[in-house]
Amino acid sequence: MTKPKKRYFGTDGIRGRVGDGSITPEFVLKLGWAMGRVFAKERHSKVLIGKDTRISGYMFESALQAGLSAAGVDVYLLGPMPTPAIAYLTRTFHAQAGIVISASHNPYHDNGIKFFSGLGSKLSDDIELEIESMMDLPLETVESALLGKAHRIDDAAGRYIEFCKSTVASKIDFSNLKIVVDCANGATYHIAPNVLKEIGAEVVVMGAQPDGLNINQNCGSTEPRLLQAAVLEQQADLGIALDGDGDRLIMVDHQGELVDGDELLFIIARAQQRAGIGQTAIVGTLMSNLGMEHALNNYNMDLHRANVGDRYVMEMLKKTGGIVGGESSGHIICLDKTTTGDGIVAALQVLAEMQETNSPLHELRSAVNKYPQRLINVRVADMVDLDNNDVIQAAVADIEAKLGDEGRVLLRASGTEPVIRVMVEGRDATLINQLASDLASVIESVL
Repeated sequence: MTKPKKRYFGTDGIRGRVGDGSITPEFVLKLGWAMGRVFAKERHSKVLIGKDTRISGYMFESALQAGLSAAGVDVYLLGPMPTPAIAYLTRTFHAQAGIVISASHNPYHDNGIKFFSGLGSKLSDDIELEIESMMDLPLETVESALLGKAHRIDDAAGRYIEFCKSTVASKIDFSNLKIVVDCANGATYHIAPNVLKEIGAEVVVMGAQPDGLNINQNCGSTEPRLLQAAVLEQQADLGIALDGDGDRLIMVDHQGELVDGDELLFIIARAQQRAGIGQTAIVGTLMSNLGMEHALNNYNMDLHRANVGDRYVMEMLKKTGGIVGGESSGHIICLDKTTTGDGIVAALQVLAEMQETNSPLHELRSAVNKYPQRLINVRVADMVDLDNNDVIQAAVADIEAKLGDEGRVLLRASGTEPVIRVMVEGRDATLINQLASDLASVIESVL
């Protein structure tokens, strides 16, 4: 039986431009009530709410609080906190659920709502569908004696800082490291610098003056150019770039070169293998670089490719029994440490490997020889079944024959816009560019 299609939830909650569609105070008020009705299975059910630093977070925090209270659910307000911190605190407070108000790496004029279960994991499709069905009912307020109360957790930041520090051995000495950290003017601005200082590193801080409008603006993991320059200027050992809600990580080595999610995933997988706690199954995505896969193979580890999105990485980890997975964009999941992607925790694992092996970041990442990739977005009027189009499949087969074991082809229809994503990867950049252009031309002629 085919599951109903979700109307509001995407692969990572509900997201959009503030004031449009589902990202309005009216909708979020009703969403809070609907979510409260689903989770209010017992008296005094409690839900945690955290947010990033967008100006619209105040508005949506109040709307969610009102909706949850109307459903009879107690609310615990965390204030600005990274997404993974909310997952962690939801577990430790034994709450029924946690809510994050964030649009991650998007600009300030976007926002979104995403949820964690009481176990600190993303909600199942069934729960999301149950919340959506509740949205169709009229909002009915419980009697006054049963209204939910609001509480503020004042020590949330300190609790999470201690958790982050606990994910690396206390015996490791980080005092010889000089680190530049870019907090993207987002939710980690008061967390990441303190974590790094408290483990003993010398820390230079960037992107830690949020004003509600500057989140992810020319900073953070999606715009690391200023961080690269700062690492060179400060003669630092490395740089750490987080995104607006702290679940994404990109690093910079001492030469100012970017170290992306694929390379970080390899470093962490190798560290776990060296420590005897890792698995041979490592999870990436369809976009993970073939050079990273070959590097893992060199150490007898296998890459399993999930669809793009941390939800699908998590599903593949559970399926394969793996404990580490991630995306090229820098979402890294370490299931032996926490339940979701966590930029600070992932960074700490890399720092620990540097210290344990007495190796600079540049040396650790050098085991991955990334292959050139060419990605072309082909805009189309109508979507087509790519797998069953003979002309397109013949063109793909021809390119795969030319690449052999030294490359690969990926065609993927966008889930959010009328676009076919064409990706060709291989050792020869000139050949890859030509083959990608040829394949894009075939798709345009067919569609």
